[in-house]
Order: sequence, then structure tokens, then C-alpha cells
Amino acid sequence: MKRLLTLLTLLALLAALPAHAEETVLRPQWRVPDYVTKLLEIAGAEVGYSEGPHGYSKYGEYWGDPYAQWCAEYLCWCVDQVDKTHGTELLHNVYPLYSGQNTGMRWFIRQGRFIARNGNLENWGYQWFTGAEEFIKAGEYIPQPGDWVFFTWTSDTDTDHVAMVEYCTQDEHGNVSLHCLEGNNPNSVARVTYAISDKKILGYGTVHDVADWTMRQGNSGEKVRQLQEKLVYLGLLPEGSADGVYGTATADAITGFQQANGLKV
Repeated sequence: MKRLLTLLTLLALLAALPAHAEETVLRPQWRVPDYVTKLLEIAGAEVGYSEGPHGYSKYGEYWGDPYAQWCAEYLCWCVDQVDKTHGTELLHNVYPLYSGQNTGMRWFIRQGRFIARNGNLENWGYQWFTGAEEFIKAGEYIPQPGDWVFFTWTSDTDTDHVAMVEYCTQDEHGNVSLHCLEGNNPNSVARVTYAISDKKILGYGTVHDVADWTMRQGNSGEKVRQLQEKLVYLGLLPEGSADGVYGTATADAITGFQQANGLKV
């Protein structure tokens, strides 16, 4: 009888524990380039590295400040290792070389490869997947392997941390989790998991250009240049004027196009 009561008590305790939903690894929606596979291998091999006294890290030393906070420096170091080992040219082209707040996120925005978690990019406007007719909803973009995730700890729009997506999973309830590689957590390289709905996520620097954006006067970058090239093709801007800066001439060209096509200005 005593053993039966003990068994029943154990079963009751187990029933009270939170259930762990089974997760499935999500297949990337876009092709994973070979260089991303190489990058993830190098970055993953660094898991467990810990900083030394006074915050020293080899990643900070690589950047030029051995005692710097080193989440971005870790990722840049890994990209540089891929370039040196495999002869690629990823730094400055696919990924930024940087240290400091907001610099990395702004680099991806200039490149035209950034998606805000809530689908509304500050100082630009709403975003939509290329070819889609509706705006991106919060958490709708599932980041791909090799994407960089930018975080804020203060609920504003300044970046305080960055990590790299290794893969994503989905549980039986449809909840998506990001499995990331990140440095300086809090003093080592680690694998960390975040819910895709985590409001600390500002957005993603993406490997692929998969979204288009609302633009306004004063914006600059690759998205603006692409728009200007279309305006040049239509004869609404002169040849050679696609400089990537949404200035007065671009605004006038857009107004002219809208008026000529019966659109609201």
C-alpha cells in the first residue's frame, strides 16, 4: 500500500510538471549558401571559448580593443576566418566589419537586407516579401541560417547585442524558436535559444534579399538605388542619376509617375 501511494504521488508530481513540446527543425525557405555552412562550422567550433581577466578576448584583440564587449567582434572574426581559410570575400560584402551600437544593423539596411521583426522599419516604413501583396506581420519572417539577429535590452530602437542564426525549430503548437550562436554571453561563446516573438529582437540582417520596403525622402541605400534604376528605365530620371539617395529629384520622379498613372500622390 505504501509503495502504491508513493507511485501515485510520483505520477501526480510528473503530471504537474510543464510539458515539453516536441520540436521540429524547420527547413530553410531559401538555399543555404556554401559560405554560410562554412561560417556556421567555424562559429560553432568556438562554443565554450571564455574571455580572460578584465574581459580580454581574442575577438576584441582582432578588432583592436582586447577588452571590448565582443558579441559583434566574435561574428566578424568568424567571417574573417572563412575568408582567410576559403578565399571568400564575405566581409564588407555579405557581412559588415564593425564594432559599436547600431553600426551593424545600419549596414544591413544600406545593403537592402534587413527585416524588422514587426515588419515596420524605423525611418522607412512597412515591409513586404518580394511579390507579396500584404505587409509582413510581426514574427512572420523566419530567419535563415547565417542571418544576424539584432537585439535591444531597453525596448528602444538601439541595438545592444547581436547573434547569428544556426537554425530554427517549431513545436507542436506552432511556436518558432531561433537557435543562435553568440559571443559575450555573458563572458563566453554559447548556443542560445530565443522565441521568434521575443520583443527584444529588433530585426534580422539577412543573407538573402527577400523583402521590399516603403521608402521616403531622405532614405538612402541599395533599395533606393534599385528604385532609381527603374525610374531611369522609365525615363523619369536621367541616365547616371541612380546614386542611392532619395532626394528631391527622386521624389519629383515618383510624383510624376503617380500622376501619370492615376495614383494617389
